[in-house]
Amino acid sequence: MEKKSGLLAAGVGFGTIWSLAWPQILMMFLTFCIGFVDVYVGGRIDRETQAAVGVLAQAMFFFQVVAAAVANGAVAAVSQSEGAGRLARAGRYVWLCLLAGVAASVAVMALGLVFRDAFLGLLQMPAPIWDTARYFLTVLLLLLPIQSFFIIANALFRARRLVMTPLFAWGLAAVLNTLGDFGFGLGRFGLPDFGYAGVAWSTFFSVTAGMAFNLAALIHVGMLRRDQFPRWRWVRCASRYLLKVAWPSGLMQIVWHTGYLLLFSVVGSLPTGSVAALAGMSAGMRLESILFLPPMAFNFTASILVGNLIGAGRPDEARRVGYRIAWAGVAAISLMGLCLWPFLPAAAAFVSPDPEAAAQAVSYLRYNVAAIPFTVAGLILIGAMTGAGATLLTMFVTGGSVWLVRLPLAFLLGHSLLGRAEGVWISMFVSQAVQSLACLGVYRYADWTRFGMGGGKTRK
Repeated sequence: MEKKSGLLAAGVGFGTIWSLAWPQILMMFLTFCIGFVDVYVGGRIDRETQAAVGVLAQAMFFFQVVAAAVANGAVAAVSQSEGAGRLARAGRYVWLCLLAGVAASVAVMALGLVFRDAFLGLLQMPAPIWDTARYFLTVLLLLLPIQSFFIIANALFRARRLVMTPLFAWGLAAVLNTLGDFGFGLGRFGLPDFGYAGVAWSTFFSVTAGMAFNLAALIHVGMLRRDQFPRWRWVRCASRYLLKVAWPSGLMQIVWHTGYLLLFSVVGSLPTGSVAALAGMSAGMRLESILFLPPMAFNFTASILVGNLIGAGRPDEARRVGYRIAWAGVAAISLMGLCLWPFLPAAAAFVSPDPEAAAQAVSYLRYNVAAIPFTVAGLILIGAMTGAGATLLTMFVTGGSVWLVRLPLAFLLGHSLLGRAEGVWISMFVSQAVQSLACLGVYRYADWTRFGMGGGKTRK
């Protein structure tokens, strides 16, 4: 029997978890910085640009659903193949995931370009920012296949535990985007001032540079070997597993983001204080997103390690590692939340100068920071089950918590019982608690390891 080394030679300890998590925490921070700089520079151009950038940054999640779904499928398929020692199969999945993701994104791009005006109308885009928003949407749609390659390649590197490569790629993209935004968006550094067009194309070329870096890295480490290019007969068989993992993941993201859009609608139609509540919610979400960058890194880490161990035929160890990462993540992020709690009013006032909006932001943050143990635990356990390919289970858990708990309770408390925004914040707290407990129940009692390629069976 072949001797195992590295991860498979011993139990996965906190040192291994941290070595995978910290580069991904920095990577998530760089991702956040790109969006933040775009919005910041947009606000220095004019409010129409800032509004267009902010709205489309959220709306583009719907166009990126396919890439995100394939990326989750890539992590499950490649990490399990690596754990099983099936390196040739892992290499063929690299080709399959990249080709399938880019091809699907080209189709989404074409549809988006045809129906972009209808899409902007669906978003109720105000007339003063229509032209700016249409320009941004066009550039972002043209970027979609490139961005899909970038996202999926990052997932493939993570699946092989090469977590430094995505960090460098995002670092390159973040630096170029910042220089481009300030240079071509505001005319700094002696560069021509193209206004909002400069911001849009800076994003395009910075992500393209990150994609080119990833392509070179894939070739350099031997992940795009010509002899591993999959034949059609293999593709027909292997794509079934990729599709089985990807479609629930994509549907879950649609359900999640649609739920947030409807939550905005609930807040915007409150009997009293709806404008201040919307502004406070937007400001609170921006601050909250910084706090939840590390949990996403732990989510990714759980997917990698659990996928490896499922592929190696060690489902019991995979379960234990998931628990271990969840405990580490909950402890670390809860401590961060406790440290930030006294500074929530000052942070809200910094982001939102309006006193009423700042007060709503503080209220929003207090409920959501208090929910950190639930939110982080659920997020990490979802990541663990994603690594095993059990996205169907995570879709039902996430969708149920949003559509059966959060939205009905938000309407009931916000519109009927309390009649104010605090009712919506309470519904978010409760839904996160329900989601976390449901995740824990599924993780503990359901046979989610059977969704792996080997059915979760121990390899002899």
